[in-house]
Amino acid sequence: MIQIGPYTIDSQVVLAPMAGVTDRPFRALCRQMGAGLVVSEMVTSDTRLWNSRKSAQRLNHQGETEPRSVQIAGGDPEMMANAARMNVKRGAQIIDINMGCPAKKVCNKAAGSALLRDEGLVDEILQAVVEAVEVPVTLKIRTGWSPDMRNGERVAQLAQNAGIAALAVHGRTRSDRYQGEAEYDTIARICRQVSIPVFANGDIDSPEKARRVLDHTGATAVMIGRAAQGRPWIFREIDHFLRNETKLPEPQPAEILDILISHLNALHAFYGDYMGVRIARKHVGWYLQQHPDAAGFRKHFNQLETTRDQVLAVTRFMAASAAA
Repeated sequence: MIQIGPYTIDSQVVLAPMAGVTDRPFRALCRQMGAGLVVSEMVTSDTRLWNSRKSAQRLNHQGETEPRSVQIAGGDPEMMANAARMNVKRGAQIIDINMGCPAKKVCNKAAGSALLRDEGLVDEILQAVVEAVEVPVTLKIRTGWSPDMRNGERVAQLAQNAGIAALAVHGRTRSDRYQGEAEYDTIARICRQVSIPVFANGDIDSPEKARRVLDHTGATAVMIGRAAQGRPWIFREIDHFLRNETKLPEPQPAEILDILISHLNALHAFYGDYMGVRIARKHVGWYLQQHPDAAGFRKHFNQLETTRDQVLAVTRFMAASAAA
């Protein structure tokens, strides 16, 4: 059991926030598949930009299972505090602060992991957001700005002192981006120094890896990001393994098809036919990335323009693959 403010999370597997991926349909699917907590895509703290279609969709939490966790990003304490208050008014029950995103367009605005270079500003933002809202505030960071400035331990102490309710740590520095292998020694040191829940993140792609990372770091839970793209059942696989030390069988093609069709329908319903069809293309690509005949099918699939044609194409492809 993981306690975040008044919310009890009954799983040691959490979905990482990923821009362009963890939209409302994907979050709902991952919850169904066993994720104990899911976090929204990053929302800018500049509320003047919330009138765009993209922001409106990211701020839409209608019908979501509790607790609803919304991630905000920015580099100005007052703007971050205001964004936290506004998101709570819109239904957020947990506010997550992004200090982990390595993307240039985020870091160039002194947000995301760029903030790790300025511990004074980190402290100001954490305190401003925690004081602004009554709901729990969580934080996502990397182990530091660069291998020469691996200050995750100091930032974790600042977070705990500011009243942060839980901390997610990606086992790379900002300068690593997503290159090389994640390291977990820094996460282990952070876990020894703070008493708040810590989620270990980075390169966790199997139940066995999740167990090894938890054992090595002493973290409270694992946070799964890229490994869930096209494989949302990884949450139930890891959850089952951590509880029972036994592996679930791989899902059968018929179940994968059911999951995929359900996901397609949810995307189309949420985004509408035009955007839903386009956003579905990348998700279907992820589902089929390990399939030996996927390349040719993806080329065909990416030319389809209607919901009906996409569903029919996936159904026929999966049926032909199962029969082969």
